[in-house]
Amino acid sequence: MIRHLLKLVWNRKRANVLIMIEIFISFLVLFAVVAIGMYYLDNYRKPLGFSYESVWTIRISTTVDLFERPNTVFPEIGEEYHQVELAIQALPAVESFAAARVVPYSDYAYGPAHMKLNNQEFMCGINLAGDNFKDVMGLQIVRGRWFEKSDDGLNFQPVVVNQKFARQVFGDEDPIGKKLEASFFGNKEPRIVGVITDFRKEGEFSALEPYAIYRASISHDNINPLLFIAVKVRAGTTRAWEEKLMTALAGAARKWSFDIQSLSELREDKLEGQLGLVLAWASVSGFLMLMVGLGLVGVLWQSVTQRTKEIGLRRAKGATAGDIYIQILGEIFIITSMGLIAGLLVVVQFPLLNLLGFLSGKVYIASIVVSMALIYLLTFVCGLYPSHLATKVHPAEALHYE
Repeated sequence: MIRHLLKLVWNRKRANVLIMIEIFISFLVLFAVVAIGMYYLDNYRKPLGFSYESVWTIRISTTVDLFERPNTVFPEIGEEYHQVELAIQALPAVESFAAARVVPYSDYAYGPAHMKLNNQEFMCGINLAGDNFKDVMGLQIVRGRWFEKSDDGLNFQPVVVNQKFARQVFGDEDPIGKKLEASFFGNKEPRIVGVITDFRKEGEFSALEPYAIYRASISHDNINPLLFIAVKVRAGTTRAWEEKLMTALAGAARKWSFDIQSLSELREDKLEGQLGLVLAWASVSGFLMLMVGLGLVGVLWQSVTQRTKEIGLRRAKGATAGDIYIQILGEIFIITSMGLIAGLLVVVQFPLLNLLGFLSGKVYIASIVVSMALIYLLTFVCGLYPSHLATKVHPAEALHYE
C-alpha cells in the first residue's frame, strides 16, 4: 500500500513538490513561533522571586547625568536626595521604600555584566539597592542575611546573590563570605553575605540567570547615583495617591523631575512587549499555514477532478469509500512527511550552530513535536473535503473516458 502511494505521489511530483516546499517553510516558521511560545510558558511557570503588588516606582532625573559617571559619588545632590526621602516617609500610605539602580520590569538595566569567579566566566545581572529593598520587593532570604545599617562600618561591600548564582558558581559549597572579583559600585571589595530565592528582574517570561545585588551605602554627603526609588504602599491605595506623591516630590527637589508608575503598570507594559513579538511571528505563521491549507485543498481538489477515471475504476473493482479516503489522505500524509523531514533536518542543526541556545532540551523537543503535530493536523483537515469528493465518484463516470 505504501509503495503504491509513493508511486502515486511520484507521478504527480511537479505539483507535490510545491506543496512540500510550502510545508517545509511553514514548519520552520511555526517551529520558531512554538519554540518562543513554549519558552515563555516554561519561564512563566517558574517562581518570580519578588512581589509587584502595591509597589510604586519613582524614576529620578537629577541635574547630574548619572549614566555619564556610573561609579562616581555626587555630594552636591546628597541633601536634595535626603529631602526626597523625608517627603516620601511623611506620606501616610507608605509602608517602606528603598533606592535602587534599577527596578523589576524597567527598561533600564545595569548589565548583564561579565564575571569571573571560582574559575568560571559567566554573564550576571547586577543591581545596586538600599537596605529596605528586600522588604519593599518581598525578597526571600534562604541563606545568610540581607543588608543592614551596621554594614556602613564594614571594610567590604556586602552583596546578595540569587540561588541560580550560588548553584552555578559554587554548587553545594556555601557561598557566604566568598569574594567577588568584579567591583561595579565603589572601591570596596564585594563579598557575598546572603542568598535570595531565584530573582528574575525582567519578569515572568524572562529566563533565570545569575543575579547579584550590591548594597548601596547612602549618606547625605556621599551618594552613589541611584535611578529609582521603590515604594511599598498599604493595600488598597488608589491611583489618586500618585498626585499626592508627585506634589511632595516636587516640593522636596524643585530642580529634579520624577516619573511615577506602579510596578503593576511596568509589568503589563513588559508582558505586552514580549508577547507582541510572539503575536507578530504567529501572524506570519498563521498566514503561511493558511496559504499551505488553501494550496493543498486546491491541488487535491484538482487531483480528484483529473483522476475521476482512476478513482471510478477503483470503485468499479470494489474499493469502498473508506479505501478512497485512505488513498487520498495517505498521499497527503506522505507529502507532508517529506516536507517535515526536510524541515526536521534543518531544525536539528540549530543546537550544533548555537542557534536558539536559550531553549532547554525539554522545550526544544516539545516544540518540534508540537509543530509537527500542528502541520499534520492542518494537512489532515485540508484533505478531508477533497477526499470526501473522491468518495462520491460513481464507477460509471469512468466510462466517460477513453
